Amino acid sequence: MKPLPERKGRLPDAMIIALALFVSAILVWLVAGDTVLTAVFVASMLVFAALAWMISSRRRPAPEPEFALPDWSVTVAAIDRPDVAISVTDRAGRLTCANAAHESWFGVATAPPRLPVDAASLESLADVTRTAWRDGMGRAEVAGTHGERWQVEVERSGRGDDFLVWRIAPVDAVDLVADLVGHLDGKLGRGLANAGIAAALVDPDGMIRAASTGFALRATGDELADMTGQDFVALLSQDEGERIGWARDAGRGTALVLYHVPVADPDLPGEPDPNTTPSLMLVVEAGQGIGASAGGTAAAPHLEALLSQLPLGLAMADRDGRLLFANPAFMRAAGREGQLPPTYPTDLVVREDKRALSEAIRRFAQGPATAGDIAIRLAAQHDDPVSLSLAGVRGLGEAAVLLGLTDTSEETRLKRQVAQATKMQAVGQLAGGVAHDFNNVLTAILGTCDLMLMRHTPGDSDYDDIQQIRANSNRAASLTRQLLAFSRQQTLRPEVLQLPDVVADVSQMLRRLIGEKIQLVVTHDRDLGAVRADPTQLEQVIVNLAVNARDAMQSRGDGSGKLTLATRKVTTTDVRAMRSEIIPAGEYTALIVEDTGGGIPPEHLGKIFEPFFTTKEQGKGTGLGLSTVYGIVKQSGGFIFAESEVGKGTRFIVYLPVHHVAAGSAPEPVAAKEEPVPSKWAGGGRILLVEDEDPVRMVAERALLRQGYEVTSARDGEEGLVMVEEGGQFDLVVSDVVMPSLDGPAMAREIRKLAPELPVLFMSGYAEEQLRKEIGIANAWFMPKPFSVQQLSEKVGEVLARTAK
Repeated sequence: MKPLPERKGRLPDAMIIALALFVSAILVWLVAGDTVLTAVFVASMLVFAALAWMISSRRRPAPEPEFALPDWSVTVAAIDRPDVAISVTDRAGRLTCANAAHESWFGVATAPPRLPVDAASLESLADVTRTAWRDGMGRAEVAGTHGERWQVEVERSGRGDDFLVWRIAPVDAVDLVADLVGHLDGKLGRGLANAGIAAALVDPDGMIRAASTGFALRATGDELADMTGQDFVALLSQDEGERIGWARDAGRGTALVLYHVPVADPDLPGEPDPNTTPSLMLVVEAGQGIGASAGGTAAAPHLEALLSQLPLGLAMADRDGRLLFANPAFMRAAGREGQLPPTYPTDLVVREDKRALSEAIRRFAQGPATAGDIAIRLAAQHDDPVSLSLAGVRGLGEAAVLLGLTDTSEETRLKRQVAQATKMQAVGQLAGGVAHDFNNVLTAILGTCDLMLMRHTPGDSDYDDIQQIRANSNRAASLTRQLLAFSRQQTLRPEVLQLPDVVADVSQMLRRLIGEKIQLVVTHDRDLGAVRADPTQLEQVIVNLAVNARDAMQSRGDGSGKLTLATRKVTTTDVRAMRSEIIPAGEYTALIVEDTGGGIPPEHLGKIFEPFFTTKEQGKGTGLGLSTVYGIVKQSGGFIFAESEVGKGTRFIVYLPVHHVAAGSAPEPVAAKEEPVPSKWAGGGRILLVEDEDPVRMVAERALLRQGYEVTSARDGEEGLVMVEEGGQFDLVVSDVVMPSLDGPAMAREIRKLAPELPVLFMSGYAEEQLRKEIGIANAWFMPKPFSVQQLSEKVGEVLARTAK
C-alpha cells in the first residue's frame, strides 16, 4: 500500500526532466547549428539521467526507531503490585522510581540498600548491592526493626546497565498450628494411625483443636467422630497405680504412653510459652512403642539399626533375661568381637557373677523405669571387673532392660601404665630414703674400720677381720649407689656426646665380658642426633643390659647366641606413628640391645625394673641391674621399654632426646677438668661439725682431730647456729643436709647472714646436682656418703685450700 503513493510522486518528475532535456537540446541546436553536437549532448544527458535513476532507485536503510521521552507514570503503572515493593535506583543510589507498595512500606525518603532494617540486614543489603553490580543479580533475606522479614531480589538493568531493579517481598509467617490441623485430617493422621499412634492437637486449656482418625477411633470407637472442642483429659483414665488408659475401656484396656510435643517454631529464640503454645499429643500403647504397626508388633529392626551404628556398647534383654539384641560395640567390649550374641547376658560373665547379673536384670525389668550399675567380671577378661549399666525401659515391645557396656581395654591399659609409673615412683622414693639412711650407717662403719686400721698393721690377728668388714661395707655402699641410681638421686655429669662413640668405647670390654660363644653385632644409623648424658653412666647402662642378655643366652642349651647393639634415628613422625602416651613427640636417638635368649614371661615383664626383682637363681643376682638402668635413663631425660617373646629373645630400647643447641648460641662446651689442688691441708683450721647421727659425728670428729684440726661438734642445725651467733670463729662448716628441726641448708643461710664468706661442706647421700638446685647456696661443696676417713680429710683439706686467702 505504501509504495503506490511513492510511484505517483515520481511520474511528474520524469516528465519535467524529459521536457527540460528536450528544451535544452533545442537551445543547443539553435546556438551551435550542429546536429551531431546536439545528438552528443542529448546522449550524454540521457546517460547521466540513467545513472541518476539507478542511484535513486537503490534501497534506503531503515531508519532507527525513535524513542519517546520516558513517561514515569507508565513505568509506575507497569510495576504496580500490592504484594511486592519494586523500586529502581541509579549508580549513585538515588531512587529513580518506586511503586505504591514500596512507598507504603518504606517511604520515598529511603532508597535501597538504605532501608529501615536491623544492623545485620543493612550489611546484607550492602553485600547484595555489590554482588548485583558485579554479577548482575543478588538475593538476601532481611529483618525489619519490628520483626518483619523480607525477601530481597535485585537485578542490574537498563541500556547501559546503569540501574538496579529491586523487588522486596514479605516472607509469610508459617502457621504451624493451621498446617498441622490440615495434616491431621489428611494423610499424616492416617499414616500415624497405621503406625499405631493416636495423635491430637490440644490447646493450652486442654481442649482438642484437631485429631486424627486413629485418635477418634480409640477414644470414641468412631473414626469419623468430631473431636473438636472436647476435653483431652476426659478421654483418658488413670488407676491407683498411675496406669493411664482410655476412659471408654474402663481400666480394662492396654496401658498407654503419652508423648508431648509443643507446636512452636524451632527457629524462634527462647523456650515456647506453655500458656499460649498448643501441643501435639501422641498416644501409644505401652507394649507397642513409637514406630509400631497398628497390630501392636514392635518395629525392632528400626531401633536395632540405630543402635548398631552407635559406638557405645548397648544391648536389650526381655523380662525373662534373654538377650534380644547386642550391637557390635557391646560384643567388642565383652571380649566377643565378631561373634553372635549369646542367648542370655549371663553367658558373658564368670560363673560367680551369673546369679547377681540375673537378679539385677529381673529387678530392673519390673516396676518403674530406673537405672543403675553393677560390677561384673567378663568371662573373656576375668581379671579386671567392669561396670555394666542397666536401665529399665518401657514401650519398646519385648525389650524391658537396656544394658550398657563400654570397651575399657584401652582404659585398663592406661590405668596399668599409670599404676606402674606410680608404683615405680613410690618405690623410687622409698629406695632413695633407704639408701640415704643406710649411707649414714655405712659411713659410721667405714669410718670406724679406718680408725681401727690405723692402730693395726698387716699381720695382726684383727687386721684381716677389719679389712673384711670394710670390704663388705664397700659392697653395701655399691648397692646403695644403685638404689640412688634407680631413685634418680645420684650425681650425673652430663656431656653432649654421640651415642655410637659410647658404644664403641665399651664394645671391646663387652666382647670379653659375654664370652666367645656369643656373637656381638654392632650397627649404627647415619645422621644421629647428639644426646646430653653422663658417658660413664651410659656405659653402665650398656654393660648391665649386655650382662643380662649374656645370662639369658647362657641359660639356654650350649650358651651360644647373638647380642645386637644398634643405634637408630627416631624422628618426630616416627614417635607419632608409635601412638605412645608416654613418649612426647620429638627427635630421639635410640639404643637397642637385643638378644636371642629365652625371653621374659609376660607376667614378669612389668616388674623387671623394680629393685630386688630378679628371675635368676638365688645367689646369682641382686635385682638392681635393670633398676639402675631405669634410674639412669629416666634421670637423663630418656625412656626405656622392654619387648620380649618367650623362646625368641628380648629387646630393650632406650630413647634419649636429641640435644639441640639454641639458635645463635655457642655449642655447649665439654666440662673442663678441675685444676689439681693439694690433697692435704697442712695449715690446720677450725671446723664446725654439724651432724645429727651420733656414730657419724663421732667418726668424723675423730678423723678431723687426727689431722690436726680444731673441731667443734653440734648435734643439729640449731645448736650449730647458736655457736656461730655466740661469736664462734670457724674456717669451715661441715654439715649434714637432712636434720630434724633446722636442716643443713637453712642453717647455712642463717650463718651466711653473720659470716658471708664462711665456706660450707655438705655431707649427704643424695645427688650433688639435685642438692645444688634445691639449696642454691654459693661457695658450698658436697661430699657423698658413705665416705672413708681419708676421703673426709682430703675433702676438708681441698675446700680449705680453695678458700684460703
